[in-house]
Amino acid sequence: MRKALLNIAGAALATMVVMAPISASADSVAAKGSFTGASDHITTGGVSIVKTANGGAVVILDSNFSLDGAPDPRVGFGKDGKFVDASDLGALTSKEGLQVYIVPASVNVDDFNEVYIWCKKFAVPLGVASIK
Repeated sequence: MRKALLNIAGAALATMVVMAPISASADSVAAKGSFTGASDHITTGGVSIVKTANGGAVVILDSNFSLDGAPDPRVGFGKDGKFVDASDLGALTSKEGLQVYIVPASVNVDDFNEVYIWCKKFAVPLGVASIK
């Protein structure tokens, strides 16, 4: 329960930090897409890549995001149908709802054309969103 509350509090704080640049300029949204399930999983909802005012980027899973469940789901990027391990942004914090993931400086979002919900345990995609 405590871990869940910390995850919610962290997501809320990250959302507040991220939303300031978004409201300042519509050009902050670099790419958007919608998830399609994969590997017999149901994954739905929107995703946005936002470039922040400080030169960084975040991945925002929209409030309508949903995953039916799987062991060890992660968030990351891919290109042309292949997940890129080095782009792993961390564990999915919730199977549904608004979530924000900070993209490390070592990951250039412009190098990718997909956002993945990835099962690390079985190395399979759970959902893929083409981003444009």
